[in-house]
Amino acid sequence: MNPSTNWPNLSSDHPLALLCAELESIVAEADYCEVYGIELNPPTESSPAKFATLLILQKFLRANANDVSKARAQLLGTLKWRKDFQPLKVADETFEKARFEGLGYVTQLSGVPASPNATDVATFNIYGAVKNTKKTFGDLDGFIRWRVAVMELTLSHLHLSEAKSPIPDYDKGPDPYQAIQIHDYLNLSFLRQPAEVKAASQKTIKLFSDYYPETLSRKYFVNVPLVMQWMFTAMRPLMPKVTVEKMVVVSYGTELYKYLGSSVPKAYGGQSGELGEVGKELNLDSQAIKASKA
Repeated sequence: MNPSTNWPNLSSDHPLALLCAELESIVAEADYCEVYGIELNPPTESSPAKFATLLILQKFLRANANDVSKARAQLLGTLKWRKDFQPLKVADETFEKARFEGLGYVTQLSGVPASPNATDVATFNIYGAVKNTKKTFGDLDGFIRWRVAVMELTLSHLHLSEAKSPIPDYDKGPDPYQAIQIHDYLNLSFLRQPAEVKAASQKTIKLFSDYYPETLSRKYFVNVPLVMQWMFTAMRPLMPKVTVEKMVVVSYGTELYKYLGSSVPKAYGGQSGELGEVGKELNLDSQAIKASKA
């Protein structure tokens, strides 16, 4: 099978070929065909699957260790969720400034050690900047919409529709189309987490695990108090090996440059500008809620 002129030839029993063969029925069942801004085009007798379509399918296969049945189920669930939630539209929404200003930035880093890319997309989640947990996390649905919008903004910076290099098969090399995620907990207490924060965290983790497979290459938890590092250590045996391998705990934010290079913002030991200067936020407005109710 040669599904795309830019993709290596696939045997008929290759996992990607098998999943691609099921794509028409998957799209029909979901009644939807978009993932991460890419329209999935099932192959026909006269037209092979497009490169971007194969790129997305390969992500779902890698997330499921090449188990075609599991990849199919996750893809179907993702399509149904995206049809209902409409994350691309959510990414264009305007969010309340008082709730989310300074909490989420998307930027690019260059020369990241051990990265296969010249530049990498990085998302900074500044949870330590939350001033009022009830205001930010109390409306769980509102928080999830904001968090999904940040993820969609991140994915848009990957420019998947312009990708030209295939993603290696599962366990055969790194996926170059992934973002780096940094969670900054400066000034945040780990000992007294309000119920609304825990609920938001749990729902976000599950949602991203279910509907955003293979989108993050590494996760850095910075400004984590030394006394709380035991928590991460205790959690490791309970997590999948592939997830654990992506997690890095950094006690001091100023040492992040040791892991991600000198292009990180100044607050993280780098030579770039301040995060608020080099990073991009979502659309924010102090009148966002009033406008939505009008």
